[in-house]
Amino acid sequence: MHYLWKGKWPKNRAPRLDSLLLNGKKALDFVYLKPAQRYDVAVFVTDPDKDKLSVRWEILHESTDLKEGGDRESRPRAIDGLLTAESLEKALLVAPEQEGAYRLFVYVTDGYNHVATANIPFFVSVTEKPSHKALQPAHAHKSYQFSEKVSWSDEFDYNGLPDSTKWSYDVGSKHNGWGNNELQYYTEADLKNVSVNNSTLKITALKEKKQGMDYTSARLISKHKGDFLYGRFEARAKVPRGRGTWPAIWMLPTEWKYGGWPNSGEIDILEHVGYDQDVVHISVHTKAYHHSIHTQKTATKKIDAASDDFHLYRIDWTPDYIKGFVDDIEIFHFSNENKTYEEWPFDQKFHWLLNLAVGGFWGGQKGIDDSAFPAVMEIDYVRVYDLADLD
Repeated sequence: MHYLWKGKWPKNRAPRLDSLLLNGKKALDFVYLKPAQRYDVAVFVTDPDKDKLSVRWEILHESTDLKEGGDRESRPRAIDGLLTAESLEKALLVAPEQEGAYRLFVYVTDGYNHVATANIPFFVSVTEKPSHKALQPAHAHKSYQFSEKVSWSDEFDYNGLPDSTKWSYDVGSKHNGWGNNELQYYTEADLKNVSVNNSTLKITALKEKKQGMDYTSARLISKHKGDFLYGRFEARAKVPRGRGTWPAIWMLPTEWKYGGWPNSGEIDILEHVGYDQDVVHISVHTKAYHHSIHTQKTATKKIDAASDDFHLYRIDWTPDYIKGFVDDIEIFHFSNENKTYEEWPFDQKFHWLLNLAVGGFWGGQKGIDDSAFPAVMEIDYVRVYDLADLD
């Protein structure tokens, strides 16, 4: 294009990618692979300026939505651990275990901000002639709608303690600081730590001793008062400032169908740690994917004024996926792989948790600034919208 516009070549030209092969086949060929089998990948590239080149490989689920405008489908996440580079131009691919449609990408750079790229679509199937179902993208799923009418909520439009018909309390400091080495004692229905006024819920962490702990706070739960299987869950909230604070809006299973944590799952709608101001997190944890083994599925986003302004945090939970949003922008997508409960325990009822922790393995990673207390998480509302159609 530079040549067409200027009539001469630029001082430094991009690499030229001549061919990309997967198992000896090109993009125009029908490429199918067998699950978990090994295949050779090769790219043939030259650089007119003989620059030193580097190559990056990537595997993605095939995208189904190519339309422009409207609710365009977000780019699928790269699938890690399937490609091993053997040289500049060659790599070894281990085909995904799940049948479906995928795409191999290669990016060749020259160190001068010039990139050449190519891709090959391919299908994974156990048969020589894949079925129509097998040729569908592995993450493809039906379209879901949610009711426009709120089915359960707390608008916090009253004064005093939280509504006891909707909320109970986790109390104390159990399981070695709730399994996270947290340093607060959670009180029960204590207006110093939890109150509703001026149309918001306020959870307050205090620097005060109680039952051998140096801080107090509150943890509200909707267990047996608001339990849900699928739906849209949203909360409008401000997080506190201060190193050592760890606010969370999240969900846990009510009956622990598959056993204790992490087997039965966890859904984190909002987490924030005070030493990383304005960076918010949405995550899920399962037996196969959790932070203790560094496989948790999570997304982060830096936002403006997380402690000064209210922001909307939301998850959409269906039988096929859990999506996470901040201010209605999708930042997280976790698909049901249709394997076992170890990957997807999200076929049982979950309930809300609202809490402000102090310290802990994550929240206290960089110490605690006691001048930050009292620290307050403020919530404008929490709302649930039912999944409209499961047909």
